[in-house]
Amino acid sequence: MSDIVIRAEGLSKLYHIGERESYPTLRDTFMKFFRNPLAALGNNGEQPLSSRDRENEVWALKGVSFEVEQGEAVGIIGRNGAGKTTLLKILSRITNPTEGYAEIYGRVSSLLEVGTGFHPELTGRENIYLNGAILGMKRKEVNRKFDEIVAFAEVEKFIDTPVKHYSSGMYVRLAFAVAAHVETEILLVDELLAVGDVGFQKKCLGKMGAVANQGRTVLFVSHSMAAVNRLCRRGIWLHEGTTQMIGNADSVVTAYLATNTGKGAERVWENREQAPGNDKIRLRAVRICTEEGCLTNTIASESDFLIEVVYDVLVNLPPMRIVVKVATADGTTVFLTRDNYRNAWETNPRQPGRYISRCHVPKDLLNEGSYTLTVSAEVPFVAVLFQQDDILGLIIERTGGVGGEYAESWPGVICPSLPWDVSKIDES
Repeated sequence: MSDIVIRAEGLSKLYHIGERESYPTLRDTFMKFFRNPLAALGNNGEQPLSSRDRENEVWALKGVSFEVEQGEAVGIIGRNGAGKTTLLKILSRITNPTEGYAEIYGRVSSLLEVGTGFHPELTGRENIYLNGAILGMKRKEVNRKFDEIVAFAEVEKFIDTPVKHYSSGMYVRLAFAVAAHVETEILLVDELLAVGDVGFQKKCLGKMGAVANQGRTVLFVSHSMAAVNRLCRRGIWLHEGTTQMIGNADSVVTAYLATNTGKGAERVWENREQAPGNDKIRLRAVRICTEEGCLTNTIASESDFLIEVVYDVLVNLPPMRIVVKVATADGTTVFLTRDNYRNAWETNPRQPGRYISRCHVPKDLLNEGSYTLTVSAEVPFVAVLFQQDDILGLIIERTGGVGGEYAESWPGVICPSLPWDVSKIDES
């Protein structure tokens, strides 16, 4: 028996702008069949489109093909509008594809929207049974898992309260708890981590990891690249409805993030009036370059590099500072650094004129990967004069291992070359 549990071949979904997709009733299906059996069996009974209709066509998916094996956790990533949710809706049988097909071997539970299947007037207890039934659970199965579901959702105190009085966090916790405890072979989750506190997010990731370790399959749509890397072994990158890349999750995430950080090595504002800032200070340029002054945003890990910020001070300013934040491409802050640290500029006011602040970043600090730079100017504890988020992208490439000559992959955000001593303390 094959280990493939999901097989998609040429999946495509067409929508028409300004039209709402209809979901026919059983009566509609029978009537359509008896009126025109051939049309009902072929092409879902759809009529040919006029040229005007075609002008309003939007392909949410176009020719997507992939296979998922039993027990895999697969992350689906891409920008808003890439077709991620549409893909999960097709796999959940909520909507039909316009072209292509998907074969699914096993029972599916899905969490595509917060509280789908919940009735606001019913209590948490009643909604567990209702939602469990919608997901295919028998009453005995819900009875057996009821206490576990409630404990996971952390809503014991409010279990007999109508869910219309729940907060959004309580709502999503209960919805996920029910979906995650259904004993299905396949779990589909769409951007669950957009709601909920950090503790709940960790619990969800842990639960989905446990589900995958039990031999069940997880398809996980998320904008959190860190969560995808942590949970998933493989990744699918969708771009404008098409498959951009399928492969190892880390490789797919890195390629996806690199497209969002290719901002070049320099940003310059020739016109001062259009430059970021105000009537007190204006940002004129930000650049990344080597110690020799060559502009580049691709740096070898064993090389020092500079971050330069050029700005015009237009009036007498009290002691201020330029701040540079380096973050991973998924938004995790690596470090912040400021130009008034332990030097004369910490206490000296800045008079009108053009300034350049240079930050020297040492070699063997950042690990290979994609990063973004945010630049700001501020009067400490008083005001932010300007802030430019993700103004430049930075790519660190590793050509040698940590303290060695091998191009070895090494986990972590930073990868410092730290001093070690090795000595022999005993003869053997």
